[in-house]
Amino acid sequence: MILLGGDMAGELPLNDRGENIVRIGHSPDPDDAFMFHAMTTNAFETPGYDFVHELQDIETLNHRAMRKELEVSAVSIHAYPEISENYALMNCGASMGEGYGPMIVAKQGVSEEEAKSSPIAVPGLKTSAYLGIRLCWGDLQYEVVPFDEIIPRILDDTYKSGLIIHEGQLTYVDHDLNVLANLGIWWNEKTGGLPMPLGGNVVRRDLGQQMMEDITMYTKMSIEHSIANPDTALEFAKKWGRGIDDDTNREFVTMYVNERTIDYKKEGRDSIRLFLKEGQKIGLISKDFDVDSLKFIGAPEDS
Repeated sequence: MILLGGDMAGELPLNDRGENIVRIGHSPDPDDAFMFHAMTTNAFETPGYDFVHELQDIETLNHRAMRKELEVSAVSIHAYPEISENYALMNCGASMGEGYGPMIVAKQGVSEEEAKSSPIAVPGLKTSAYLGIRLCWGDLQYEVVPFDEIIPRILDDTYKSGLIIHEGQLTYVDHDLNVLANLGIWWNEKTGGLPMPLGGNVVRRDLGQQMMEDITMYTKMSIEHSIANPDTALEFAKKWGRGIDDDTNREFVTMYVNERTIDYKKEGRDSIRLFLKEGQKIGLISKDFDVDSLKFIGAPEDS
């Protein structure tokens, strides 16, 4: 039996069936679409809950979470400390690079030194990719460009290099671009094999512990349902792939939706804590944030 509300501080609006309406913000990308396919299409029952999906780019979702607008949201791990007072991290729904991740790319013939001497296009200052490039390349010139315009702006010579995320990590080869740095490989080597933490799902604390656990459970069930029924979920996810073909869609989704998406596992949780501590060292994350006390909804108590 699902217990509704728990110690919830406030009431959620109800639909005409008397169910709590919960808004979920996530990005319009194949991996998120795959993850939330079952919840979006009501593939299984969620007694007491009506999930409404709002699709926006990750940087917009980061800032909406800072304003406490949504009950549930995908966010960048980099942005989490700023919203941690109001949101808890789920132990499912992570996007982690297992030896791969955001890439710094440029046209053939552009050296790393040339790229570092010019402004670098990045997808947002609160993205985990930006924290990653700052940890890897340091404090250089960075300019924010919408993530899906970064490759075109490199091709038209507006920027010598750019930091690519989402399916750009696969489609850059179609434009004959060169990889100057793969942040997922860099992080993996730096940490002795840990996955690079990029995105996570958060749930608002004022819903109360029981409701946070319920919503986390349904999110995990949605991920498990899609992994168990990949063909239908992949077809759904392809709609958000900005023209990618079936093979690219499948490759991208399986990069970021896997067993660690169901459960971060100890290595994933350790990597998130280390990533945030490294961010504190370079001043991008407040030293007031107590990384060691970070807890994950749905994780074992001692982890």
